[in-house]
Amino acid sequence: MKVLKRKIIKLTNNLNKNQVQLKKRALYYLGKRDYSRAELRKKILVYSETLEITKDNLELVLDELEKKEWLSDIRFSEQFVLTKKRKFGTRKIAHELKLRGVEELIINRVLKDIKDDEFFLAKQIWEKKFNQIPITINEKAKQIRFMQSRGIEVSIIHKILSGKSPELL
Repeated sequence: MKVLKRKIIKLTNNLNKNQVQLKKRALYYLGKRDYSRAELRKKILVYSETLEITKDNLELVLDELEKKEWLSDIRFSEQFVLTKKRKFGTRKIAHELKLRGVEELIINRVLKDIKDDEFFLAKQIWEKKFNQIPITINEKAKQIRFMQSRGIEVSIIHKILSGKSPELL
């Protein structure tokens, strides 16, 4: 009976040590940059399998990181939008956040903050690349394709290419 208890205690201690190792690995990644929950799960999943940690225990580790506010989809999304808004439109940013496993509600919340400046951000993207109203149909098509590839909405693209300020439209 005593031997069996020792083995059980030893097994639970190993499990706890493995969870601590997994948590350390997750904190190492989070120390470098913010991750969404889905990204971090994907990143440490293989390591958790080598430690023989179940997916439920992996989720418990992630829950603990969220509880201590070391892992936050909202903070990740805000940082992501902050770094990408000068280069991409809201549609592209929303798509990228979805690919990274962020919930739709959080995406809408963080994009709401830049919706007011969307025209001016898009105009900056356009000016950096072209800064000249297209003369030919081919030039216009090229500029429209470029802006669409950056995730800028068509209505905004047409406003920019018309050459009018947004107050007049």
